[in-house]
Amino acid sequence: MRISVFGIGYVGIANAVLLSQHNSVVAFDISPTRVDMLNQRLSPIKDAEIERFLREEKLDLGAVSDKSLVYDDPDFIVIATPTDYDEDRKFFNTESIETVIADTASFSPDSPVIIKSTVPIGFTERMRKKYPGLSIMFSPEFLREGQALYDNLYPSRIIIGDSCTGTEAAKSFAGLMLQGAKKKDTPVLFMPPTEAEAVKLFANTYLALRVAYFNELDTFAEIRGLNAKPVIEGVCLDPRIGAYYNNPSFGYGGYCLPKDTKQIQANYTDVPNDIINAIVASNNTRKSHIANMILSKRPKNVGIYKLAMKTDSDNARSSAMLDIIRQLKTEGISIIIFDPALKEKTLCDYPVLQDFEAFQKQADLIIANRITEELKPFVDKVYTRDIFSNN
Repeated sequence: MRISVFGIGYVGIANAVLLSQHNSVVAFDISPTRVDMLNQRLSPIKDAEIERFLREEKLDLGAVSDKSLVYDDPDFIVIATPTDYDEDRKFFNTESIETVIADTASFSPDSPVIIKSTVPIGFTERMRKKYPGLSIMFSPEFLREGQALYDNLYPSRIIIGDSCTGTEAAKSFAGLMLQGAKKKDTPVLFMPPTEAEAVKLFANTYLALRVAYFNELDTFAEIRGLNAKPVIEGVCLDPRIGAYYNNPSFGYGGYCLPKDTKQIQANYTDVPNDIINAIVASNNTRKSHIANMILSKRPKNVGIYKLAMKTDSDNARSSAMLDIIRQLKTEGISIIIFDPALKEKTLCDYPVLQDFEAFQKQADLIIANRITEELKPFVDKVYTRDIFSNN
């Protein structure tokens, strides 16, 4: 089959690579850099499995920045464009998705549309009413940063939001996802698109809840002088709780959790709740606590070790580190930043260093969300809440 994928972010490229194992895939992106990298079989995001597949596997995959080249009557159009949260409107910005759907209605109306981008609850039905001649479905992704292709190869579930029983187009696309996956016994669920949209947002909000919960446990342990590690281990041996997503951090960040929790919070405006609002508030409280703990050590020169919240990611979007830096700045703290992924020479008016040796010599206190091998020789001057050395 011929498939067009819009967006070469981590969701788009993970789907493009997966599907191009057995289908002809053309990926579109407005960034010429991303397009050029993909055509050279280089990954524009940090993901070991994507990098390996592009390097070693036989893929029928190309990338373009000309929209006219992706509307040649493809069998499916997959939309994986970014939907950043608009703080003023309290809503995801869905303009890029709406543009692709409008173009599809004009240039390729017989091609079923699969929305992979995260959208507000009710968005797909709204698009269906606006474009009644199009087949529009929503299929949520459950991908981790740095492991996006792996999670597509070994999916926890495949959900197609189309109808309760699944149309032929929905079943066909689910089959394509299973065809590319290595895990063949994956549960496939068909449901209306509004319910599928809710699955995505509630799943990510629950993960944010776990992060917030174990961070608050860790805050209690730090202030009361407890060792958080055996407490967490003892709690998580209960099979109803499980030993996953339990490593304390400076707060959740990244592509999904910050914006998805805010979107579900906005959807709850006229719905009674306590927990949903508390998740977002708890994350802000955690970042303030971390900043206060840093200040309590009275450092002369604070070194910020990388902005990305995960060791296998280069994504610093909505990083908790950024909020911590801003809070420290209000206190007039001297700060230097080490992050090879940053091309800027300054961030928040603070110098960005590319030389780790120079960085560690200048910093009398190093702040690291996650401990790496590079940091271990200097652990005596590292402040972190990383207990289990995982993401």
